[in-house]
Amino acid sequence: MGKRKRLMAERLKETKKQTAIAKLNDVPTSPRKMRLVCDTIRGVEVNHALDLLHYSKRDASVRLEKLLKSAIANWEAKNPEQTKELESGNVIVKTIMVDEGRTLKRIRPCPQGRAGRIRKRSNHVTIVLDVKKAVEE
Repeated sequence: MGKRKRLMAERLKETKKQTAIAKLNDVPTSPRKMRLVCDTIRGVEVNHALDLLHYSKRDASVRLEKLLKSAIANWEAKNPEQTKELESGNVIVKTIMVDEGRTLKRIRPCPQGRAGRIRKRSNHVTIVLDVKKAVEE
């Protein structure tokens, strides 16, 4: 049983070596606004995704571009012998997740002495890069 676990652990280690992860926590943007930008680059080749983010008008794209550059640097550090994969366009944004972060609750005065609640939302973004699998014919 020990040998089987060791083989599975080594296989998992090899697959994790191919992938690179970058996280961005407590971004002061609502998760919905961030997801709209993330949906444009999910499954896209990395260099094309950088172009999409650079020329996007949305405010969330500035932070996502910086996070994607960090994920690319992590991938290069993990795979120094495979830099040609990056230039040939085989590295893609495998998954990109936006989770809800903490919500700051603020109070705003409303008519008739009432208090209206303002929710300042935040989010956490996780990007996973991977190499495109070769298509078998």
